[in-house]
Amino acid sequence: MKKKNKNKPKIQGNLSRSIIDILRNNSGKTYNYKQIASILGVNDASSRNQIIKKLAQLAAKKEIQETERGKFMIEGSKNYYTGVLDLTTKGYGYVMVEEFADDIFIAQKDLNAAFDGDTVEIYVYNRRRRKRSEGEITKILKRKRTEFVGTLQQKKDFGFVVIDDKSMYTDFFVSGNKLNGAENGDKVVVEFEEWPDKADSPYGKITRVLGTPGEHHTEIHSILAQYGLPHDFPEEVEEFANQIDTSINEEEIGKRRDMRDVLTFTIDPKDAKDFDDALSFQKLENGNFEIGIHIADVSHYLQPGTLLDEEAYDRATSVYLVDRVVPMLPEILSNNACSLRPKEEKFTFSAVFEIDDNANVKDQWFGRTVTYSDERFAYEEAQHIIETGTGTIPEDVSIRNHSYSVRGALVEAVVTLNRLAKKMRSRRMRDGAISFDKVEVKFNLNEENEPVGVFFKTAKDANKLIEEFMLLANRKVAEYIGKQSPKKTFVYRCHDEPDDQKLASLQTIVGRFGHKLNLKDRSTTTSSLNKLLEDVQGRKEQNMVDTLAIRTMSKAYYGTENIGHYGLAFDHYTHFTSPIRRYPDVMVHRLLQHYLDGAKSASEEEYEAKCHHSSEMENLATNAERDSIKYMQVKFMQDHENEEFLGVISGVTEWGIFVEIVENKCEGMIRLRDMNDDHYEFNPDEFSVVGKRTGQSYTLGDEVYVKVKNADLVKRHLDFTLLGNRAEVEAN
Repeated sequence: MKKKNKNKPKIQGNLSRSIIDILRNNSGKTYNYKQIASILGVNDASSRNQIIKKLAQLAAKKEIQETERGKFMIEGSKNYYTGVLDLTTKGYGYVMVEEFADDIFIAQKDLNAAFDGDTVEIYVYNRRRRKRSEGEITKILKRKRTEFVGTLQQKKDFGFVVIDDKSMYTDFFVSGNKLNGAENGDKVVVEFEEWPDKADSPYGKITRVLGTPGEHHTEIHSILAQYGLPHDFPEEVEEFANQIDTSINEEEIGKRRDMRDVLTFTIDPKDAKDFDDALSFQKLENGNFEIGIHIADVSHYLQPGTLLDEEAYDRATSVYLVDRVVPMLPEILSNNACSLRPKEEKFTFSAVFEIDDNANVKDQWFGRTVTYSDERFAYEEAQHIIETGTGTIPEDVSIRNHSYSVRGALVEAVVTLNRLAKKMRSRRMRDGAISFDKVEVKFNLNEENEPVGVFFKTAKDANKLIEEFMLLANRKVAEYIGKQSPKKTFVYRCHDEPDDQKLASLQTIVGRFGHKLNLKDRSTTTSSLNKLLEDVQGRKEQNMVDTLAIRTMSKAYYGTENIGHYGLAFDHYTHFTSPIRRYPDVMVHRLLQHYLDGAKSASEEEYEAKCHHSSEMENLATNAERDSIKYMQVKFMQDHENEEFLGVISGVTEWGIFVEIVENKCEGMIRLRDMNDDHYEFNPDEFSVVGKRTGQSYTLGDEVYVKVKNADLVKRHLDFTLLGNRAEVEAN
């Protein structure tokens, strides 16, 4: 038996951290080594010597201050910073603060009850020149969210909720009297209440029972709840909306430009219920065209400070899931009063342009109008008119379930607008706009919302016609306000330049497929990006390259400081054209009318806060939409287990290969541990995994055959089994 060393130091853990914690918790007070040793509960000579040495080192690095010989302290504000926590799925996180070029690393033990997205105060205790600085969360300033979605694991008289979000590093303890009728295995919403100092898990209460995991209704509502998005309107909001006067009355008509006699029509998806934009068209005596972009006048009905306005602002956007729309406004407005339905008079907010035959804007007018839609077209019907130049709509294209004829004036309007739109688009591309015509994955659903088929939606001329005139209205409204002097507060849609590192990574990846990018300057970058997006059309790598190219771009956002829109190559841009589904457009309508009335500039601080909220809600909605697509893809593939599919390797990581199936764009993973024919190692430089024994490699962009191993609806994840690369499988 070994003899114990009586002089062995008794200090446990990181001494630097312990000393800093003591001084930080008593900021402004001075301590000597004896006082620190006493607090740490050590009195042996070895420990005291360690403390003396460490105090000197920390003072030399300016982590602490030696105020007089042998006495040390920390200034109250020194090394404290504020930022937002970004948690990883591995349990640690990073905080971005303005004062540092790089994020501050936060180990899991230093999270101190903070969750992903929380605004936190951190203490940076390890500032390094070459390595990432490290810190500890000292205070939670604002919780991003207090409700989480998870599955209840019930015990005798309590339970734990295991959270779905992969970035959540803990489960929630729920006492028996706060289960709210939930049973073992239920998917629930749990609300955070507190996290006591000595508790392993935070305490919570169950606020909603969503249902059985894996069931369609449960999973869709889980997606909404996960992002804190509503699924219906409160009763009082519905009642308020239903009491609004939606009549087209003579008094209000008298305050507006009457355009009911001008040829007007809408072009929308065939399943659309809310038509928030219409086009009017008439020839002028000088040979030019007067073209009106008419937008539902939501701000006429949505008055500031009302219950309905507060609800719309909180939502900030409609959410488009695969099987449903969660609208920003109640149905009485979104599908009725504000929807520019055919053969109905509507109050609108309009941008009216005089445009010559070369698509140059010669004159413009903005203001409130009353309009009458003569016709409603689906994109397919308008496309048929464009392609044939005739007004005969066959039964297989018609949304009326029978063939019909369109009068000549409407045919001429559609054909002329298409011609002008092509000229405007061509000019945009020459100016440096980037053409992201990414293929959209859509599902054919049966009456039970089960996916029975997958199809791809691509933008044709009819879609691009509407897009160009909406872009024109958005740009010209932004220019009209943005160029005024003195400067006026306004809501802009901003898009910054792409990150150079991301562009360089994209250049490396597409080089593997024989494509090139010229990143010399903005002009060569945008033209080579457009060439790349054009060259990959129809090729196996198209969807992957489209996705990667989009990821190189900065995120668009709403702001009061105009920086222009890089992707569209516009110096001024806003969102004016969709107030039924986007709150920023409502703000734009209000501000535009405010300035048309000659009023002074609105509060920049107030609108910047509203812009920030709108951007945040847009991001949540986008994530929910993406999750619903992933859920449907997994659900669709459940019925195709053990079938063989040709796919393209769309991602390579240290733990597996991502493969996107060619025929339906569903993406899943082949885990390296399941590739039993060899031991595969990840090669990040080559975007590949390589077999140690055989040298067999699987690289980004390779075509392989796979079959579904597991389709997990709850985790929204597909696992594939690798059958081999295309050449090998087809040879056998």
